Amino acid sequence: MFLKRALLPISTLFLSIALLATGYGLLMTFIGVFLKQEGLTEGVIGLINAAFFLGAMLAAIFSQKLIVTVGHARSFSAFSALLVISFLGHALWFDPLFWGGLRLISGFAFYAMLIVLESWLNEKSSSQDRGKILAVYTIIFFLALAIGQLLLMFEWPAATIFILGSILVLWSLVLVAITRVTQPVLKPFERYSMPKLLSIAPLALVGSFIGGVFVGAFYTMLPLYVLNVFEQASVVSLFMAITILGGLVAQLPVGMLSDRLGRRKMLAWAGFFSVGALALMLVLPWVWQNSAVLLYMVGFLLGMSLFSIYPLSVARANDVFDENKDLIEISRTLLFSYGLGSFIAPLVLGFILGFSATVFFIVLGLFALALGIYSLMAERIPDDQMNVYVAVPASSASTLAEMDPRQDEEWVEEHRPNLEEVEDSALLNTSETDHKSN
Repeated sequence: MFLKRALLPISTLFLSIALLATGYGLLMTFIGVFLKQEGLTEGVIGLINAAFFLGAMLAAIFSQKLIVTVGHARSFSAFSALLVISFLGHALWFDPLFWGGLRLISGFAFYAMLIVLESWLNEKSSSQDRGKILAVYTIIFFLALAIGQLLLMFEWPAATIFILGSILVLWSLVLVAITRVTQPVLKPFERYSMPKLLSIAPLALVGSFIGGVFVGAFYTMLPLYVLNVFEQASVVSLFMAITILGGLVAQLPVGMLSDRLGRRKMLAWAGFFSVGALALMLVLPWVWQNSAVLLYMVGFLLGMSLFSIYPLSVARANDVFDENKDLIEISRTLLFSYGLGSFIAPLVLGFILGFSATVFFIVLGLFALALGIYSLMAERIPDDQMNVYVAVPASSASTLAEMDPRQDEEWVEEHRPNLEEVEDSALLNTSETDHKSN
């Protein structure tokens, strides 16, 4: 049985990931809201939050050397200590420059901890269970992020929030400390040429970058916009949680449709659909009359497209490249491109939002429109060369690529959709309809 055979032995790791993601979701949104309430401009808030994603990019490059040197358990303890220090440091002294440094440290520590946890999961993921374990990981990660947003509804003092985040991280450390899972051997960090990937799979690289821009703007700038309109932290909390849940709900239907229609069309859908959702976000303040229900509905729709762009980009790259060839290096390069977009988004869009909310949404809409148009212009991949869609959390670390079941040729062949049967069924339904009409 999958539950007893595969999940129970690594249940402590999943609980640790849930606690860590809850703390991440809680602090990621709260810090922006708190800084806005303290009177800082959107541009300064964007700079502070951009430091977090810079730390995440540095973790992807440099943290593995420490993990390999001292081992997973000790490095996880060190990274946990850094994250707790950065959380509690926020409560110690309020200074924008100081907080920027703390966000840099927390971004590095958080993503380094994810690298440790995901490599542990990969160690216990057999080829038979890898796809299911990755699916469980995705669900837990999305739900934990949403729960972290909902905790903001209690409107606790800032010191309480930072202490709570620290407690969640420490509980995560406790669960890792008592785990009986064998420590894995982490593979050396392998680099893949971004120019080479751009020349072979440009849509995948562009899509991952734009997906990073959207996610970076979502976690750092959109809460400020909602706070400016409604002036209630509870509305921001529910909006963020519902949007994240929209991304979770969309993974299955988006995956099924992309396996049949192709990534190109679904990336175009994500781009154009995001344009519509962003337009509604812009114009609805004149329509909803201080009713947050419509805001939540639009947020859910936005999440469906926003959180689908990165996994669709990864699937597109796997369609272009030979199956099972350089999958890990390709995924890490796409994740770096995504991280670069997440870093640039608050850095630039913070000043834009401070200047004009209208221009802010127009810029995001132009990114989405560019993705839609570029996707339709991209080369179509033949059906027989298409791989299998796999839902991948955008806020994952570089080692998650090693868990991707598309490395297994047998798994790919088993899960590859039979497009001939779909076409034959469609032709049969069409002929039956014609017969009845005659």
